[in-house]
Amino acid sequence: MNKVYRARLRTHRIGIALSVLAMSFGLLALLWILATLAVKGFSAISVAMFTETTPSPGSDAGGLWNAIFGSLMMVGLSTLISTPIGILAGIYLAEYGSENRFAKFTRFVTDIMLSAPSIVIGLFVYALYVANVKHFSGYAGSIALALLAIPVVVRTTDNMLHLVPNSLLEAAFALGAPRWKVALLVRLRAVKAGVITGVLLAVARISGETAPLLFTALNNQFFSADMNAPMANLPVVIYQFAMSPYDNWRALAWGGALLVTFSVLGLNILSRTVFSQKNAH
Repeated sequence: MNKVYRARLRTHRIGIALSVLAMSFGLLALLWILATLAVKGFSAISVAMFTETTPSPGSDAGGLWNAIFGSLMMVGLSTLISTPIGILAGIYLAEYGSENRFAKFTRFVTDIMLSAPSIVIGLFVYALYVANVKHFSGYAGSIALALLAIPVVVRTTDNMLHLVPNSLLEAAFALGAPRWKVALLVRLRAVKAGVITGVLLAVARISGETAPLLFTALNNQFFSADMNAPMANLPVVIYQFAMSPYDNWRALAWGGALLVTFSVLGLNILSRTVFSQKNAH
């Protein structure tokens, strides 16, 4: 064994050891967070948390039903907005991304939006929508969340469509299919599991966003299904209750944090399971 090989082997082992050490620190921190969340969050889980609205100051009773409902409403509407826009934009980038400058500019802007802080999106929607209509609303919150979800769906769709073999596309064109039909019925259908994964990951990302909702939907102590008014939501309620002086409010904050964490975890597991099962076939 010569000196050069021994030096390279030593460097390789040091690199692997440092990588494993860094990974161990990350996993320990993650397990510590999850353990703390589980211990303090499970004690707050009860039927009342899912059936009663947020309590008033000094009240012992109460739950998170209005916040859960508001989050479901806003995340659901933002998903309905972002999914078709993101998928169609992803198809456009995949089909024409290398042919014109507008597609290249769109991909560049999408990459910027992916890394943009969520509070900037919230301020943008506040200035553009909330400041003009003069009130906070669930619609404003949904728009802010949709702007965060669209880049995720766009990039995932674009990347998935590039995985389709050229031979499949050439066969479709050889049969006389027009380009739009090849894109929608051949190319998109071949990677629909990956596109669904992108949509679920986008939903998982926006489910726990707090900053944009502080500037758009704000909060509502009472139950409300009016999307054109301030609406309760879990992230903002968790933020407010966690800093409150009331023990039951802090307990509800832990319960809400646990609910959001497990919801996001479930969406990630579902997306990866669906994707792996489709690939297996």
